[in-house]
Amino acid sequence: MNIQVADEQAFVLHETLSWEQAREQAWDQKTTVFGTISRFFLKGADIEITYSERRYEPFWHLACSAHYLYDRNQTWTIRVSGPEVKRITIRDEDFGVASEQQKVAISGMEHCQEDYHRDVIIDGVSGDLVDRAGYLQFEAEPIDIDSFAPEKSIVVPPRVRASSVVRQVLREMLKPVQADVVLEEVVAIEAIDLYYAPVYAFEYYWQSKGKRTVAEFDGLTGELRREGKTLRQQVGQVFTQDVLFDVGADMVGMLVPGGSIAVRVVKAVADSRRNS
Repeated sequence: MNIQVADEQAFVLHETLSWEQAREQAWDQKTTVFGTISRFFLKGADIEITYSERRYEPFWHLACSAHYLYDRNQTWTIRVSGPEVKRITIRDEDFGVASEQQKVAISGMEHCQEDYHRDVIIDGVSGDLVDRAGYLQFEAEPIDIDSFAPEKSIVVPPRVRASSVVRQVLREMLKPVQADVVLEEVVAIEAIDLYYAPVYAFEYYWQSKGKRTVAEFDGLTGELRREGKTLRQQVGQVFTQDVLFDVGADMVGMLVPGGSIAVRVVKAVADSRRNS
């Protein structure tokens, strides 16, 4: 088996909703963030924004494909048209018919091909699969994780390493094949990319009711998410880039059963992908 592994890369997604625009929208939405029913009892002057933050949340994008080409010997059973058939000829070769079962057993070779592709987005903190494929359409800029520190922003550190993401997907792509001769067996990890996406969070205080709530605005799509959260302070870095980007031939090889496995790290796969 040949396993090709791309370079890990990190990107920050450029916001389409600016900080100023987010604050304006947050103020415009102040009578809606406590729920539909509450808006009928709210007065704009009764609500204030007591805290706001911009943060960057991490997620992984991993793309992987697998290609298997192999041959295997097989025996097929053919049912003939009736009990009167005693022999059949296929391409000048005669086959006897079992009179009781009215069947003929024919041996030959099956030429097989299997192709799979998996493209996933995984939350960088929880490790769960998330639906953020649309984020990949936004402008992105390569970054160095260790020095990534946007001004007046909170950078949420990933808790999931590249190896964990690769392990999760490779287990689905490495499929045993029933073959007599394996001609091609290639698994290509085409992308192992860490992204940071901008999020704005605003804490609201309903003075007369003594209630608080947090709303978030997606810095890419502008979507409003109620019942959000705030972090309120810079979170300490958990993993360095060297620790996060820990995919290598040894690690990948350990995931594959058997001893004669060729693992090739392919730099060209990463070089051809998106750059700012």
